[in-house]
Amino acid sequence: MSAPKSLMASRFRGFLPVVVDMEMGGFDCATDAVLEIGAVILGFDEAGCLGSGERIGMHVAAFPGARILDEALKVNKIDPHDPLRHAIEEREALDLLFAPIRRAMKETGCKRAVLVGHNAHFDLGFLNAMTTRTAHKKNPFHPFTVFDTATLGGLAYGQTVLAKACKEAGLDFDGKQAHGALYDAEMTALLFCSIVNLWGTHIRPALDFRGSPSDAVRA
Repeated sequence: MSAPKSLMASRFRGFLPVVVDMEMGGFDCATDAVLEIGAVILGFDEAGCLGSGERIGMHVAAFPGARILDEALKVNKIDPHDPLRHAIEEREALDLLFAPIRRAMKETGCKRAVLVGHNAHFDLGFLNAMTTRTAHKKNPFHPFTVFDTATLGGLAYGQTVLAKACKEAGLDFDGKQAHGALYDAEMTALLFCSIVNLWGTHIRPALDFRGSPSDAVRA
């Protein structure tokens, strides 16, 4: 007899939601640098409430020939040449990002990670481009499925801007820390969890999913 699925493996059809925010040197994932990555791995408590778990943050060195636009740096306030950033190469950054996610997948019995982000396809595009550039073979994320808090925030709170959606959810958002990858990932995680838990309170408790059949997740 097979062991019962964990709540995480049951709740999101075998997906482990991982919140990711990236700060870039531009808007084109094929040509522009990734400069900072923040990630938060999510998990359920015994009561079935979703919350933040392990946090991962790092500065990333621009890949050779990468484009970095002044208008992007004006927004994220990153100095890509500052030695105090202690930026690491893209391959090492992906190793540090993927290893704890794959470990959490194993612990929860999930088949894939799914990227949770604010305008999530933007971040996923850059993540996939990094994976291709470095020929990394252990990317745990689904290649195109995402959970987007811009969409969910619009549904739940009528707001698609992260700071405004957080405010409507009763979360304190510090504008001075905005556009720091780990801070934005942490706030996006809180927003996503608030929406999932709100759904669980009013529509269907997360614990109900534990007994539900789950379709096999295709790679």
